[in-house]
Amino acid sequence: MTQAASNHQISRDDLKTKLTDIQGEAQEQVDGVKNQLLTAGILIGLLILIAAFLLGRRGGKRSSAVIEVRRA
Repeated sequence: MTQAASNHQISRDDLKTKLTDIQGEAQEQVDGVKNQLLTAGILIGLLILIAAFLLGRRGGKRSSAVIEVRRA
């Protein structure tokens, strides 16, 4: 460190600028994770909906009665 660098005092503006930079980076990461979670939630919901539909169709076919009509 040089003499000039050791005598430099940190001002309020220096702290504010650095904290704003850190907050901006953190906010970008949070926004990215939110988008990923939203996409994953939509896909999981869609898969559950498709599975419920297919299981409902299968159950309906299995328990439906077959009626024969015969004429004498």
